[in-house]
Amino acid sequence: MDITGILKVKSEAQQVSEKFKKRDFVLTDNSSQYPQHISFQLTQDKCSLIDQYTVGSEIKVHFNLRGREWTSPQGEIKYFNTLEAWRIEGGANAGSSTASSAKKMEGVSETFTAASEGDDLPF
Repeated sequence: MDITGILKVKSEAQQVSEKFKKRDFVLTDNSSQYPQHISFQLTQDKCSLIDQYTVGSEIKVHFNLRGREWTSPQGEIKYFNTLEAWRIEGGANAGSSTASSAKKMEGVSETFTAASEGDDLPF
C-alpha cells in the first residue's frame, strides 16, 4: 500500500530494547474533505529513511498494515494496528523532475539516431 501527503511530524529514533529500534512520523493526507493525520512507524535499519525529508515536504510512503493481539495481565484482550513504512519517496514534485529528465534524454537519443543513420562504421 502507499499514500502521498505532507510530512507533519518527524520524531527521533527510540532504542526500545537491545535488539529493537523504532521511529515514528506523521503524514497529513489532504485527499478528502477533512485532513487526516496518519501515524507511521519505521523499524530497525529503516529508521533513517525519513532523515532526508523535512517537515512540510510532500512524500510518498509505501507501508504494510500490521495487526496484533495482546492480553493484559488482567486477562483483557486488546488489538493494535501499526502502519509499518518500508519505503519513502519524494512526492509528485520530485517525480515530475525525473519525468522531464527522461523526456529530454528521449529527444537526445532520437537526434543521435537520425544523425548517425548514414554512417557505415562497423561499431
